Order: sequence, then structure tokens, then C-alpha cells
Amino acid sequence: MPANDDYVIEILKDVGLLTEEQSVELHGKTGGLHMVETLIKEGTVSAEDVARTLASQNGMDFVDLARVTPNPDLVALLEPETARRYKTVPVSEHDGSLVLAIADPMDFEAFDSIGFLLKRPVEFVCAVPSQIAEKLELLYPHGFEDLGETVADEEEDTGVDDAPIIKLVSSLLIEAQNSRASDIHIEPMEKRLRVRFRIDGNLQEMQSPPKKLQGAIISRLKIMTGSMSIAEKRVPQDGRIQMKLGDKVVDLRVSTVPTVHGESIVMRILDKSSLMLGLPELGFLSDDQALFERLVQLPDGIILVTGPTGSGKTTTLYACLNYMNRPDRKIITVEEPVEYQMTGINQVQVNSEIGMTFPAALRAMLRQAPNVIMLGEIRDQETATIAINASLTGHLVLSTLHTNDAPGAIARLVDIGVQPFLVSSAVRAVMAQRLVRKLCSNCKQPGELSEYEARSLNLDPGQLAKATPMKAVGCEKCRGKGFRGRLGIFEVMVVDDEIRQMITHNATTLQLRQRTRELGMRTLREDGIRKVLAGMTTAEEVISSTMGDTH
Repeated sequence: MPANDDYVIEILKDVGLLTEEQSVELHGKTGGLHMVETLIKEGTVSAEDVARTLASQNGMDFVDLARVTPNPDLVALLEPETARRYKTVPVSEHDGSLVLAIADPMDFEAFDSIGFLLKRPVEFVCAVPSQIAEKLELLYPHGFEDLGETVADEEEDTGVDDAPIIKLVSSLLIEAQNSRASDIHIEPMEKRLRVRFRIDGNLQEMQSPPKKLQGAIISRLKIMTGSMSIAEKRVPQDGRIQMKLGDKVVDLRVSTVPTVHGESIVMRILDKSSLMLGLPELGFLSDDQALFERLVQLPDGIILVTGPTGSGKTTTLYACLNYMNRPDRKIITVEEPVEYQMTGINQVQVNSEIGMTFPAALRAMLRQAPNVIMLGEIRDQETATIAINASLTGHLVLSTLHTNDAPGAIARLVDIGVQPFLVSSAVRAVMAQRLVRKLCSNCKQPGELSEYEARSLNLDPGQLAKATPMKAVGCEKCRGKGFRGRLGIFEVMVVDDEIRQMITHNATTLQLRQRTRELGMRTLREDGIRKVLAGMTTAEEVISSTMGDTH
């Protein structure tokens, strides 16, 4: 019988179906085991009495399955393994929800898991266990094993390829793709398994699978990489999965880290369609786009993209490579790791264990006579020196640095040991960037900036009079958030003769910033303001992303 026997006995006493004397006698007779089953066998109460009472106490409806003939289409919605695992059968549909009969109204695991597996609203009603067993044999007659029996224990490596786990993992990945997630986080907690998606830069908690499937899910993902060990749970591991989700081929970069409650796994979704983004899709307005297109057509020099982790630097570099990828240009990249594999481009992966470091790869690349070199990051003096020498000998070099603004990249190169005269000779331009959430085009509506927002952005009444600011509303397409996708805000510093001379004479970052602004450089915040006034994003997004840029 469902639920805990002692709990059911107390409820039966409360509703008058069992007296205290009968309860004491029953306990003495059975020793506290199988008490409800004994009551039904002896005819003291009926199975229907028990089911109706449990349903009433838990706020559920009771259904007599003998009077129900489920629609075959509804039966097909529920996998046989799931139906048998959770002892549930379809009954009907109600206001878009699938109505399922269940024997135990206290089976909270079933409530959570079935909704997660079906990816649709579910309502539960209570039924007599024997009727559910009969319906299961009638509707799913092939004797499938319970899901819980086919899933391997966390300490074993067998069974993880069983169909239910494969389908569960696949549905998780498909949901992440459909949600436009950039990362999937599967995190073991003490009593549950938490799943979160990073959508438009923000983590959002999703419906999570049962804790007992934690080991099987992680083992399945490790197997999918083809390189990670499912037996090793004590050390971090990295791998890669390439698969087709819907009509897109995506790469997933997989990383595991052991925690006190099991292995935490993070998957970064690398959608190859983002490689085809043009500069306008990245967020460039027409004037900045024309400037940047002119810069990447230069025959030599270094162009740097700067910003903190997660600011979209890699996506920008790949968009540039895609723009420059022509048969008359040889392009080589050095990356750690290679995030996107691009046709027509020679990509080299750094592997320090075998001596393939950034400097070693760079030296080898220069013997390949490339036109364009892309470095994932300039992180030390040796790499920076080789990159600068490459740029001074007729190569265009694209790379990234971790600095807060464009002028700060100059000081960063000097700090890691590059002579100022080499920096001034090699660097052609520096572009700093941030990402802000883009308003959903389906539901955004005209709005007004608050006094605080107008003051923070230093806007005057004349600017506001010509503006068309918009506000976030929320709809089905953006999952009620009011935002869909992200766009960049940019700060492009071109190194002309005057700036080159200032760098050679050890000008400070502040001096460089002041002069480049006088020469027309827009700051990150100023570019963000343009996009707020154009109704592309909100003032709140720009203010939070440019807190250090108040000038």
C-alpha cells in the first residue's frame, strides 16, 4: 500500500473508519507491519476507502479507474519505464495539463520527476493501487523494468546507457538549447540535484531530476565525451561533446569538479551559429562597425579586444575571423582550448604538458607564412614579445587582454615587460567591451527614464526629447523576463601618430584616456547611452555594466 502505514492508520482513525481499540489490536496482531494491507484483507476497510481518504487529506481528487478509458494519444505521452517506475497512468487532459492517476499522494519524488521528464504541466489524482497495476499491464503490456532498477548505483559503471537516462539527458540538453542557454550547471546538493541554465548572462534555476539519478546522469555525460573516466570521481576532469540538437550542431565543453555531495558538472554550449554573426548582430552601430571593418583590413599590427571574463571577447574575435576568412588569406589561431572549429582556418590547441605552449605555438606559426594570427590571450612577456615581433614583420595579430578599458591595455602590456616604443609601434587599436541584455523585440514598450537613471547617465533634456527609451515587459518568447539575447557596448581606441608618441613617452592611462576622448573616442557608458536612447537595452543594464565608467 502507498504512504507510511502509521500515517495512514492515524488518518483512518481521524475520519472514523478505524477505532482506537481496532488500531491497538491490529498493531499487536501484525507487529506494526503491513497494517493497512491486513485491514483490507480482513475487510475492515476497503482499498477504495483508503484511497479516497488519502486523496481527501492531501487535497486531491479520487478517480475510479474502472470507469476510465484513457485516450491512446495520452498513453503515448508517458514512457512505459516512467509509468511503471512511478506507478502512474494517464487519465485525461484538463486546461492543458496531463492528468495522471497515482497510488501514493505522498510520493513527492514522482510529482517532481514526472513533470521534469514530460516538460509539460501535470495534475495528479489518487486511485486504488490494484486498479493502477491493472491499467499498467493493459496500457504498457511488455513488462518494462522500473527505471530505478535499470539505473546503476553511483558506485557502479553499468547501466548508464539505459534508454530512460539517455532520454532524460537528451531532453535536458534540448531544453537548454531551446532556452538559448550558454551554460548548464548540474550541482549536487545534500538532498537534491540542482540544475541551472545561464540565459542572457544570468543563472536561472530549472526543474531538477531526482537526486537518486545524480550518478547516472553524470556518468552518461562523461560517456558522451568519449574521454572522461566514469570510475574517477576524486579529481577534476574535462571533455567535449559534439552533437546535433534540433537543427543545430553544437559543441559542449564539459568540466567536472568533485564536491562534498558528489561531482559538480558544468557544460558550456558552444553554438556554431554564433560564428556567423556579423558585426551588427554583435551590437555595433553603423559608425563603429565601419571603423572596426577598416581596422581588421589592415595588413599588419596588433588589434586587442579587452574586458573581463564573460564580456564576449572570444565571440567578437571569431566574428572578426569569419569576416576576414577568404581564400586569399591564411589565418592561424592559437587557443587554449579551441572553442569553435572553423572551416578554412588553421587552429592550434595549446598543450603545455607536451611543450606546446603559447610561445612555442607562435614561433611555429610564423614559419607557416600566415596573413592573420589570432591568439586566445596575451598573458605573459614572452607571448607578448613574439606577438609584437610578428605584427612588426607583416602580420595582423588579433588577441585579448583582461583590462577594464581600452587605454588600460597599453599600461598592461608595459607592465608585463614590453618596451613602450614596441607597444606604440605595434598596436593599431584597442577595443574594450561589455555585454548587456537586449530588450525583447516582441514585448518591449515605450518607457521613461527615472530621475536617477537620467542623472546617472548624465542626460540632458535635449537628449531625452529626441530619445525613444523602452522598458522590459515580458512575454512567452522571452520567458517573462523582458529580455532576449545580449549585445555589446564598445569603446574603440585608435592608436594614431599622436597617441603613438604619447605611449613612447610613457603617458599614463589617465592621460591617454583624456586625449583619446578629446579626439572623439566614445566610452563604454557613452556607447551604452546611445543604445538606451535607441530602445535597444535599458538604462539599468548599462549603469550596472559600466559602474567604473562615470566620465
